[in-house]
Amino acid sequence: MKFASALTALALMCGALPAHADIYRYYDENGVLHLTDTPPDSRYKLYIATSKEPSAIQTTFEQRRYKQIPTKRRTVYQEIVAGVAKTFSLEPELLHAVISAESAYNPLARSPKGARGLMQLMPDTAKRYGVEDSYDPLQNIQGGAAYLRDLLTMFGNDMQLAIAAYNAGEGMVMRHGYKVPPFRETLQYVPKVMNYYKQYKGVL
Repeated sequence: MKFASALTALALMCGALPAHADIYRYYDENGVLHLTDTPPDSRYKLYIATSKEPSAIQTTFEQRRYKQIPTKRRTVYQEIVAGVAKTFSLEPELLHAVISAESAYNPLARSPKGARGLMQLMPDTAKRYGVEDSYDPLQNIQGGAAYLRDLLTMFGNDMQLAIAAYNAGEGMVMRHGYKVPPFRETLQYVPKVMNYYKQYKGVL
């Protein structure tokens, strides 16, 4: 089950099931997500334990996708993000969403793969966009924003594909037919960023 169909199935499932039904998930060897309310074997693990309140099903699903980022962390970089977003014709909420998912506003963050700074720029990406110091907040955000702008242009302003490409690389999105690649990390990353984005836009 690919990303889009998995989310569609979950939405339909939540609408059709009794209020007390639980939802289970399983990632197969290809990183593809499978969802069910009646797990056929032990590979399926509890994903959402629903309550008797129907509205709590969607609320639980949304909240599991991100942890709250303290407002004061965003405030520190509010001015920089606003300026950079304007320069690259991006929504500041999108930049904040990526930063929240990537580093939780830790400018010194470094991943095991070598991604650095607020927007977790890989060395090649930093070099590509002229970032000399990935730990410098302004340079890092400028580099990440430039990359996001290019990805949005490349994928016809499809935000989910651009976010997927930010995580997995544009080549992987193209290789999988201009769809979100079925990698576990990317399947989790895209809704995580989108939920931060909706949160900051005031949708959630």
